[in-house]
Amino acid sequence: MNETEWMEAFESCTLPNGSFHHAEHVKMAFLYLQKFTPLEALGRFSSDLTRFATACGKPHLYNETITWAFLLLIRERVARTNSPQTWDEFSAANADLLRWDDNILKKYYRPETLTSELAKNVFLFPDKL
Repeated sequence: MNETEWMEAFESCTLPNGSFHHAEHVKMAFLYLQKFTPLEALGRFSSDLTRFATACGKPHLYNETITWAFLLLIRERVARTNSPQTWDEFSAANADLLRWDDNILKKYYRPETLTSELAKNVFLFPDKL
């Protein structure tokens, strides 16, 4: 399945739930940023990810703070390259964004902030120095 078909399967909630882990979330966010303006990508990806989580029977797993923070980090990294990148190029240069167990958000957020109900429902600014 090519990237366009993969994105369409995500949007139509036909991707198998077990095939969409953290690295796939990051890749999908990257593709949305390639296809849409940053604000459109933020709105569409959040909406589509919420719908996908609900279709998979896991609406409680959506976290707006984590989703937006990663999307904004991806956007910054893409902008810093100042040239078009493929997913393979981006992922090779940004392996730190692909790790979930020791993810980059731990630098910016306290664990209790990221797991809070508020963080799940609205974007919270970083609260860690």
